[in-house]
Formats: sequence, C-alpha cells, structure tokens
Amino acid sequence: MAKSRGKIGSAGRFGERYGKRIKSLTSAAERSKNARYKCPRCAMVYVKRESSGIWKCRKCGTKFAGQAYRPTTKSTEGH
Repeated sequence: MAKSRGKIGSAGRFGERYGKRIKSLTSAAERSKNARYKCPRCAMVYVKRESSGIWKCRKCGTKFAGQAYRPTTKSTEGH
C-alpha cells in the first residue's frame, strides 16, 4: 500500500526527492491552477484553465487571458 505523504498534497508523487519547499510550492501552484474562479462577465464560479494563461467560463463561454496559474493579472487585482 502507498505511504501517506502528509501535507504535501499532489507533490507527494515526488517522494523523497527535491525537498519540502519545492514540493509545497509545486502543490500550491497546482491547487490554484486546478481551482474554479469567478467569471468576470457572468459572475458565476465556472472559470477553469484551458492552457497556460488561457481561461474559459464553462457557463457563458467567455475566453480571456490571465496569469499562468490565476485568471487575474497583477494590474487588475487592485481595482
């Protein structure tokens, strides 16, 4: 049976390699990449990542650009 990897999450697949910091950063990036976000057009939580920097709302079909792992850019976060 597979060993439990604790708080590392999806980066547990790396086993004993690479160190805790790298694995926790990888796990955090994958969590934000795979999460659902609020659509800027219809305000529903249906936005998912299509590819690096490309985001699409699965409800209204809006496709827009953002960061690689988050749909908002730093210039739009403060407004």
